[in-house]
Amino acid sequence: MVFSSLTFLFGFLPFALLVYFLAPRPRRNGILFMISLVFYGWGEPIYILLMLFSTILDYCCALGVDRHRNDQRRARRFLLTSVVINLGLLGVFKYADFVLRSLNGLLGTNIPMLNLALPIGISFYTFQTMSYTIDVYRGDAPVQKNIVSLGAYVTLFPQLIAGPIVRYSTVAAQINEREENVDMFGQGVLRFVSGLGKKVLLANNIGLLFDQIRQLAFGQLSLLASWLGIVAYALQVYFDFSGYSDMAVGLGKMFGFTFLENFNYPFIAQSITEFWRRWHISLGTWFRDYVYIPLGGSRQSTITTYRNLALVWLLTGLWHGASWNFVIWGAYFACFLIVEKAFLLQWLQRCPRMLRHVYVLVVTAFSWVLFAFEDWNSIQRFWLAMWGRGDGGLVTATDMYLLANYGLLLVILILAATPIPRLLVQKYLALDRRPRLAEVLYPAFIVVILGLSTAYLVDASYNPFLYFRF
Repeated sequence: MVFSSLTFLFGFLPFALLVYFLAPRPRRNGILFMISLVFYGWGEPIYILLMLFSTILDYCCALGVDRHRNDQRRARRFLLTSVVINLGLLGVFKYADFVLRSLNGLLGTNIPMLNLALPIGISFYTFQTMSYTIDVYRGDAPVQKNIVSLGAYVTLFPQLIAGPIVRYSTVAAQINEREENVDMFGQGVLRFVSGLGKKVLLANNIGLLFDQIRQLAFGQLSLLASWLGIVAYALQVYFDFSGYSDMAVGLGKMFGFTFLENFNYPFIAQSITEFWRRWHISLGTWFRDYVYIPLGGSRQSTITTYRNLALVWLLTGLWHGASWNFVIWGAYFACFLIVEKAFLLQWLQRCPRMLRHVYVLVVTAFSWVLFAFEDWNSIQRFWLAMWGRGDGGLVTATDMYLLANYGLLLVILILAATPIPRLLVQKYLALDRRPRLAEVLYPAFIVVILGLSTAYLVDASYNPFLYFRF
């Protein structure tokens, strides 16, 4: 079940809210736990057992860590048990066939694949369960002695299948004691509907442009088509994932939780380093705090720092997918981040702002090709076309047709990916200082966006969710 579905919007969510708020406060974690299991099990009931196993595992390991806090050796054993088993499960379900295919290709063997279905959201909830035990071990979070409350955290359906990655230390107090109120609920509804509009009205529609371009034969892929396609794909991924994150944050507020932000206008960044501080923030901070810093971060020698960056980004690439294009994608960004840390950031600071911005957009544009295609032939095809060396030439009649159909939408999405709309609203409407106007415009906005999104979902069959594969 996805948030951008009629079943969720008009079936599951109203039922979940009704049951949750009718329950007495001491029972609400249990209710949240149960409805989250129903949400997850809607599509993959068998993998509920895997999630419950992870919950029980980290519940027991964290209790063991807490019980032996004065015995570092035993506490570390419980921590290692959690990390090894969690990563082992992730490895088996997500990476086993990738390793077997790679061995077969390298050695010429014919080892049969496991062909295990990838549990939805396993990359997200595995990182969450591990972070709980690690935070308890470090003393950054109190141990949770109520397994139902811990289960509510692990299975929390607003962010279960696609993040943001919510670390236990940031919501520990809210799990145990939170205050739901009308104002917070209203903010949550506004944020959820905003995210729904991003996903359904913006991401889905621009995704149609990329789908048409990726189906062009190599001889038809021109310079203009390749750039139209990759810009459309970048915007689709951004509005798809940031829209989902907005919906998750909004749902969290409805149930009394405050999640950290996951995106902060990444396309206005002026370096690749800044871009990754603004894109998928929860993943970046997870790798920083649980991998990069424990390896030594940038506190040791220059070579060690570069090694740490390279390792983190190879892992980041693998986290996104079990195929070589994602490994290359991680290595691609590792190279730019290392070069920026070595000297390029200092050079960029002396360049005009616009030039820095163009540099980021061009570097990320070529990276999206690695993200969109798994086979090397398609990647090369697109890159050659983007350099103007494809067989399709510079511009074709098909390009002009697509530009005429999608040009206005592209302009809207490009503007929406910047802070400009928010700044215009703040400057000319000043809703924070005009509460009566806000009381009219906010409900009107919710009704209009919800109505348009519902009409789209009723009429359209194209409603992909790109981050399900992670």
